[in-house]
Amino acid sequence: MRLVVVSAGLSVPSSTRLLADRLAAATAGRTSAEVEVVELRDLAVEIAHHFTNGFPGRRLAAALDAVTGADGLIVVTPVFSASYSGLFKSFFDVLDKDALTGKPVLIAATGGTARHSLVLEHALRPLFAHLRAVVVPTGVYAASEDWGAEGLDSRIERAAGELAQLMTGPAAGVPKARPAGQDITVVPFEEQLAALRRAG
Repeated sequence: MRLVVVSAGLSVPSSTRLLADRLAAATAGRTSAEVEVVELRDLAVEIAHHFTNGFPGRRLAAALDAVTGADGLIVVTPVFSASYSGLFKSFFDVLDKDALTGKPVLIAATGGTARHSLVLEHALRPLFAHLRAVVVPTGVYAASEDWGAEGLDSRIERAAGELAQLMTGPAAGVPKARPAGQDITVVPFEEQLAALRRAG
């Protein structure tokens, strides 16, 4: 199982990367997933070239393959002009339009003030809904004053638990589509509901 983290932080060290690492650690602690981090800062030139020549460079191609093959995704961006960064959006613009279909995604962002926290609901959640990803209910926003303050840890743990459940829970055990012509067993809704309740 693979958990891929996409961090759009620009500085070193980066609060965006710090939040990404904390979310990844909390999620990996609940699953058997191997964690891979994609730093978009290192791919900025290749992303720009992809727009002009239509082909990803070697490192960008590897990052796109990692995201496409992930069992779960954590995406974290700094807030610029009340939205996600241009670099963050550009990466997902060059990703295949069907790559995130049905994929569990945890959204997160960092910013200088709590006033930008709605970026999760007004920018990030619509973007990944458009890409047909399954976005966990809890998004995590960390303003400057949140670091070391009460509340951030619980939001991280709750969001990580939701992502881990999507990666390993009942939905992970749903049979994959069979080739045409094979028999399909239909499970009554009541049995499905009972199974979900037993799973917690």
